Amino acid sequence: MDFARYPSLAGRVVFISGGGSGIGASLVEHFAAQGARVGFVDIQEEASRALVDRLAAGAQHAPVFLKADVTDIPAYQAAIREIGARLGPITVLINNAARDDRHTLESVTPEYWDRCVAINMRHQFFAVQAVIEQMAGAGGGSIITFGSISWMRKIGGMVGYTTSKAAINGLTRTLARELGPRNIRVNCIVPGAIVTERQMKLWSTPESEKAMIENQCLKFRLQPAEIARMALFLAADDSRGCTAANFVVDAGLS
Repeated sequence: MDFARYPSLAGRVVFISGGGSGIGASLVEHFAAQGARVGFVDIQEEASRALVDRLAAGAQHAPVFLKADVTDIPAYQAAIREIGARLGPITVLINNAARDDRHTLESVTPEYWDRCVAINMRHQFFAVQAVIEQMAGAGGGSIITFGSISWMRKIGGMVGYTTSKAAINGLTRTLARELGPRNIRVNCIVPGAIVTERQMKLWSTPESEKAMIENQCLKFRLQPAEIARMALFLAADDSRGCTAANFVVDAGLS
């Protein structure tokens, strides 16, 4: 298949959280292939450096990796500022980092709840806080938050995750209203059942995958690249009229 190229992304500075594996790694790869200047953070240092090494040879601009934990807000915001200092003003922010850990209702403690919110929702707001002056100074930008269809489908077994992801809907729409006057767009990508290496290792079975595809309108297994290509569109000038919206990429599962 032939997929779109976006001239407006060439040279644009893109920051991605959780870029070392899964959907995040696909985001890094796709933006680098468009000629963007990509900076990303992750806690997985070995996988992240291997990704940079793999992409560096063919990319116009080699991705820049910084090890950072998105739950440590001061350190995380410092990493965002460092990427901006090294690559130029960040005009695309992609809030990808998350963990869909399973847990029972009874096992959740206040500390575990706070950890779920910190990993899946809180950092998305504070990353926005760290980039808005860079974006506004550059004339505008695109912020992409990440939701999930899990709460829309009333999936149990991970209430901390689904609650956090549901909150992203409100965060996205509120920020779009606040930042629109600065020409900053805020949209949310809502992935469906994207089977990453982590999913395959921990939860996916032939039976669950068969049932998932049967429930989708489109009868193929969604790949991380499906999400990355939607992110390219939302980051590019082609989507300049889009803000405060959810873009569901789930093959019709929800």
